[in-house]
Amino acid sequence: MARRVLNILVFNCGSSSLNYKLFTASGPESLTVTVYGKAHRVGVHGTEPAFIEHHYHGAAQKQVVPLPDHRTAAALVLRYLQDVAAPVDAIGHRFVHGGPHFQRSALLTPETLTRLEACLPLAPIHNPNSMSVIHECRAALPAVPEYVTFDTAFHAPLRPAAYTYPLPAVLRERYGLRKYGFHGLSYQFVTREAARFLGVPLADLRLVACHLGTGGSSVAAVAGGCSVDTTMGYSPLAGLMMSTRTGDLDPLLPLYLMRERGLTPAQLEQLFNKQSGLLGISGLSSDLRDLLRRRDETGDERAALAIALYIQRLKQAIGAYAVLLGGLDALLFTDDIGVQNWQVRAGACDGLAWCGVVLDEAANRTAPTDRIAVLNASTAPVRILSVPTDEERVIGMEGVALLAAQENQHDPL
Repeated sequence: MARRVLNILVFNCGSSSLNYKLFTASGPESLTVTVYGKAHRVGVHGTEPAFIEHHYHGAAQKQVVPLPDHRTAAALVLRYLQDVAAPVDAIGHRFVHGGPHFQRSALLTPETLTRLEACLPLAPIHNPNSMSVIHECRAALPAVPEYVTFDTAFHAPLRPAAYTYPLPAVLRERYGLRKYGFHGLSYQFVTREAARFLGVPLADLRLVACHLGTGGSSVAAVAGGCSVDTTMGYSPLAGLMMSTRTGDLDPLLPLYLMRERGLTPAQLEQLFNKQSGLLGISGLSSDLRDLLRRRDETGDERAALAIALYIQRLKQAIGAYAVLLGGLDALLFTDDIGVQNWQVRAGACDGLAWCGVVLDEAANRTAPTDRIAVLNASTAPVRILSVPTDEERVIGMEGVALLAAQENQHDPL
């Protein structure tokens, strides 16, 4: 029987953005983008207006329009696709945190929706955004099947020594307190692409992958294609210092701020998620590019400290995971900062020659951002790669597999 061609719409919600791609898929490895776009500054109140961009048949359209929330942005995407008569056969969503309820992608059913509701508090600046888009799609296209993918799923193979917190078992088991890890869709894509580029089976590689985004950042140790450890934990707040997130803190600090300074849990959540990190240290910006420019042009000490702290924590994670893996075959940098910022890569690799990580400075400075680039010195034993990520493609591939499995259940012959 001929394989059915599907038009799969993928939504990828960030904390203040919404990416979408419409794929034409004839198989799990055969996906072609037909329409794509991004909503910018969703829910952001600032001096610059929100807008949404669409790309179709080589033409670009930009709408400057209020985007108070992700559901509004999704409604505009669906309206645009209707206007250009682009068919939609299935819709896939990225859900950041699946908690203990999901360890793999799932078709949307009433039972799935109930379990998704239970996941909302686990990633309060991400999961509710994705849920609102799901509800908009259900309202606008009720007959179109939907499915969800999870950033936490990639880290499901973590062993107890990696995911267990040193808390009493009764608390850990009752409340699901453990490391889950995030950015799994990105890690799934870049590790596979790196193995393909290197011409080595993924099962034979020891990789340290650095997902460095303009919002969240993490590092993962990957061996045999499976996650061995990762810096984010129960929530996407843990690990590296990020744009506005603290990363790891002494656990006594929030207790002190609550007990001695009267901060509420809601205030702490806002402080640690929205007001800290690069923004909190510099007092200037959460954008690393702004801080590099300020440091280089004026010598601003707070900007310099923010950059130094960001790089030091990143380097600590890379070194720790190189030790954990017993050495590494390749070091990967991905997402906006990882692919576009040579200064961060240079700082992160400086001093890591002991584990085989040596940059080619010229290659690092001039690396292209639209394809995989080799950054290591030719004599270095560890390959260093800049790998653009494509989370939406992974979501699309997951959808093809889910829908094919469903069809096979209905038609086993």
